[in-house]
Amino acid sequence: MKSIYLIRHCEASGQEPTAPLTEKGKQQALELAEFLTQEEIDRVITSPYTRAVESIKPFCNQERLELTLDERLTERVLSKQPLDDWLDKLEASFTDMKQVVGEGESSQVAQDRIVTVLKELLEDDSSQGIALVSHGNLLSLLLHYVDSRFGFREWKQLSNPDVYLITAGSDESLSMTRLWNS
Repeated sequence: MKSIYLIRHCEASGQEPTAPLTEKGKQQALELAEFLTQEEIDRVITSPYTRAVESIKPFCNQERLELTLDERLTERVLSKQPLDDWLDKLEASFTDMKQVVGEGESSQVAQDRIVTVLKELLEDDSSQGIALVSHGNLLSLLLHYVDSRFGFREWKQLSNPDVYLITAGSDESLSMTRLWNS
């Protein structure tokens, strides 16, 4: 059985790609590393954003695992312009997956992007336990793909960090379990 660990980054100082972890986030990264040692992870793929890399680096160092960067794991851009009503727009994007705000990315396009990564990993027999480190909105769209009941309300309940396990059964069915208990 293949196990894919979806990991949301630890607390960061901002949303820009180069935003580092806060001091609390750095402590969370150490706690995350300790937590993940209980799992059988043999491959780590992460968003290239600083907060994602810094969140998983302690685990990779501890387990001597190579860290692979994948642009497809970057956060979904709801809008390239600041929005006063961004939360309302985000909520609407969970029901209207094709909604595009300005020059942003629709939920459907972002979901297709991360589902492509998931499908590639499910077909790859070289690893059985894979950690994907990414961002809240993008991971929510992947969790929605696995279980359509996962939506805006569940996105709001995500923590920094957070860990979900997706397992693929022999019949190619997918199931998910939240592992992190903040």
